[in-house]
Amino acid sequence: MLRSISSEVCGMQVCGRQLNAGEIDHEVIWLSVSVLSLTAAVLWLALGLPWPACVFHTLTGLPCLTCGMTRCGIEFFHGHFFAALKWNPLVFALLWGVVAFDLYALVTLAMRGPRLRIVFRQAERKYARGVIVAVLALNWFYLLSHWRDF
Repeated sequence: MLRSISSEVCGMQVCGRQLNAGEIDHEVIWLSVSVLSLTAAVLWLALGLPWPACVFHTLTGLPCLTCGMTRCGIEFFHGHFFAALKWNPLVFALLWGVVAFDLYALVTLAMRGPRLRIVFRQAERKYARGVIVAVLALNWFYLLSHWRDF
């Protein structure tokens, strides 16, 4: 049974409910993935392993869609937020989203609270895909227009 936490916004609804037996616990999964990914990245850099090479950049000389992602993450986790934003605005926004989700997941798991779920209608899913493609294109346009600045 779904319990609405907020009213409908553009047809999209945010619901809060307890997990049913056997249901996937997204909060545990994605909190674990983000913590393990951060740990792996810290170990990778601490061991001085080589930075990943970008095949697209090597072949074209232009930045790829995720160009500056590693440097953005390093600046972000050192607290240099303006520098992180400058390296890759989309990754910067995603990192804040991960921080917000991790805090939500940690509190929800600790308090055994209801889990938030976003329910989309079919037409909204199509619209959301278009928004995602537009955001990716805008970010790449930004990277292409600023890549010589770095």
